[in-house]
Formats: sequence, structure tokens, C-alpha cells
Amino acid sequence: MKSNIMFLLGLAIGYVFGTRAGRERYEQLRAGAERLWTNPRVQTQVHRAEDYVRGLAPETVERVEATAKKVASQVKSRRGGAAE
Repeated sequence: MKSNIMFLLGLAIGYVFGTRAGRERYEQLRAGAERLWTNPRVQTQVHRAEDYVRGLAPETVERVEATAKKVASQVKSRRGGAAE
């Protein structure tokens, strides 16, 4: 019984110290990531990537529509032209 109590006490102490150290390290990592994200050079590249993707959006929509129509046609022909 005494060994179980000592084990649980050790577990509780380890948990408390571990969570404190873990939280501090988490806050350090979060602060570093935030500094990196708000860096003007990083934001410049983020905006360039957004603009690039926006430029490709119309072409992508056209390709998806064409592919969807093609697939629908193939499914319809395989079902013998039967519509639902």
C-alpha cells in the first residue's frame, strides 16, 4: 500500500513539473512561429502565393467542370443511357 501511495505521489509530482515545462516550451514555440509568420518577408511570399493561386482559379474551375461533364457522360453511357 505504501509503495502505491509513493508511486501515485511521484506520478502527481512528475505530472505537475512536466506540464509546467511543457507549457513553457509550447509558449516558446508558439511565439517563435508567430514572429516568423508576421515577418514582412514571409508575408510578402504569402501574398505572392495567394495571388498566384487566384490567377489559376478560373483555369482550374474550367478543368474541373470539363472533367465532371466527361465523367457524367461516361457513367450515363455505361448505364445504357438511363436517366434517374
